[in-house]
Amino acid sequence: ANPSGELVLSSEKKVYDVVLRQATLVKEQGRLIDKEERVVNGDVLDEAYERCGEICAEYAKTFYLGTQLMTPERRKAIWAIYVWCRRTDELVDGPNAAHVTPTALERWEGRLDDLFEGRPYDMLDAALADTVSKFPVDIQPFRDMVEGMRMDLRKSRYMNFDELYLYCYYVAGTVGLMSVPVMGIAPDSQMPTQDVYNAALALGIANQLTNILRDVGEDARRGRVYLPQDELAQAGLSDDDIFAGRVTDKWRSFMKCQIQRARMFFAEAERGVVELDRASRWPVYASLLLYRQILDSIEANDYDNFTKRAYVKKSKKLLSLPLAYARAMA
Repeated sequence: ANPSGELVLSSEKKVYDVVLRQATLVKEQGRLIDKEERVVNGDVLDEAYERCGEICAEYAKTFYLGTQLMTPERRKAIWAIYVWCRRTDELVDGPNAAHVTPTALERWEGRLDDLFEGRPYDMLDAALADTVSKFPVDIQPFRDMVEGMRMDLRKSRYMNFDELYLYCYYVAGTVGLMSVPVMGIAPDSQMPTQDVYNAALALGIANQLTNILRDVGEDARRGRVYLPQDELAQAGLSDDDIFAGRVTDKWRSFMKCQIQRARMFFAEAERGVVELDRASRWPVYASLLLYRQILDSIEANDYDNFTKRAYVKKSKKLLSLPLAYARAMA
């Protein structure tokens, strides 16, 4: 409780409430829009989904390749979700990011509400409006992602991991909660529905933590530090060390702990991937294996994430695909 006697919820507890909502919706398979009622006419819709597929193929090649195993209906729906997330992210990270205001994000959220009510604003919205009318997708993770963009406009420091966890949920964990209702859970899965969603959430958190660790130098040049301030202080480090880009023993030791935490979230995520519908596992496994290798790359660079960008070589990526496929199908 805080000094005024109110009960303060941890970020994980707040997020778990969203997980439970989505899991319940999937169990009930309750729909807001009648499945037979198409939001827009078929030809426009086919074109809209095709465009979403092109965008996904252009910006997320490996993931796009993985979606090819899914049923056409699921594949198109995942593309639509991917494109909405990308457009949302572009608001604060894209070429026009400098001109984006809280009002613009409010308008974007208004469009989201309309879209969930079957009133799409443009062709790409139409694909998502159709998707959410067919699959038990809750609006909350989408709203939360917009909240993550708001956070990026007003916040450039995180006092502790609890704060950082919430940010990681908003900008990446949400994607897992949006996607699982479309990907489907294996009919023979023994895992409780909310645990599958928790694993999907863990993958988003792990991916975002990996992004943060990879981009320390890049973020610092934009005046941003996404590492928990209390943990930096405990390691005898400060923002000044990051802005100076010094790789010291203190820094290496701090980074080892951060990488270990990200790997812990990857391990939790991996337990849930095998519970997904068989045809949906490959893109998720591929994403997990490739992202986890970025952490290996940071280690291989001797923890210099100030001047060296950790990445996975193309040859290594290609080798990961059959491995991901084998694990997904095992």
